[in-house]
This record gives sequence, structure tokens and C-alpha cells, in this order.
Amino acid sequence: MAGHEYQARIHWERRGALFTDQRYSRAHTWHFDGGVEVPASSSPQVVRVPLSAENAVDPEEALVAALSSCHMLFFLSFAAGRGLRVDEYSDDAVGVMGTNAAGKTAMVRVTLRPRVAFSGERLPARDELAALHHRAHEECFIANSVTTEVRVEPHPDA
Repeated sequence: MAGHEYQARIHWERRGALFTDQRYSRAHTWHFDGGVEVPASSSPQVVRVPLSAENAVDPEEALVAALSSCHMLFFLSFAAGRGLRVDEYSDDAVGVMGTNAAGKTAMVRVTLRPRVAFSGERLPARDELAALHHRAHEECFIANSVTTEVRVEPHPDA
């Protein structure tokens, strides 16, 4: 795993906008391996519509999704390794923008709220579930790559 590179190609075009007046579209495209293209834009909370595209993913949302997805993938692996059968996993993750210690605007907190449904003969006790989430958080590559506080608060009905 060490030294492996991950790539994304980001593409934006001016498309006739004057540009120097700051009234250009922030809509662009993320291109990933396998041919996946994702419409992207600045957040409409940062740059107003129509200069931002509401129907696109913004970098802030992508960071929250990456943290959530990474946590989930480790959780699923660890649960399977313990002989637990996961039927469904969902997370209503939330990122909060604020001011960091350096006085810069930053994603200061991401809270993951996973809800996991299990089936089968062996269901995890609450402490085992908490331990699985703790281990997933400790191993998540993305959580280990950011200085943002990442909280894991499993859904009460989990």
C-alpha cells in the first residue's frame, strides 16, 4: 500500500465568460480511473448560484463523503472478519466549516453517524459494535490524513 499513487483529473473551461470580472462558472468535472466522471463545483454556500452548480459535488461534500466511505469500508472488513453479517450500512455524515487554530476557514469537524443492520446467528453487543467503529476510525486512511476532528457517533438505533 505504501507509495501507491491515486489520481484524479480535474477539468474546467471558461466557455466564453469574461473571467476577470469573477462572474465565471465554477462547474467542472472530476475524472477518475475506469472512466467515472463526476460533476463538481464550488459550494453554493461559498459562491452563489448560478456561478456554482447545485447539482454537482463540491470539495467540502467530497471530503465528508470520503471520510464516511473510508470508515465504512474498514468497518465492513472488520465485521466480516469477526463473522458478523452486515445487511446494510448507512451514514448521515455532517461536516462543519469554521475557523481553525491558524485563523483559517477549514472543515473543523466531521461527524459520522453510521447505522448498521446485522443478521444471522451472531449479532454484535453494543461494546463490540463500538470497538468495530473505533478500530475502523483508527485504520481509516482518510481520517489519518486530515487534521479535522472526525467523530463517530453510531446511530442510536444501530
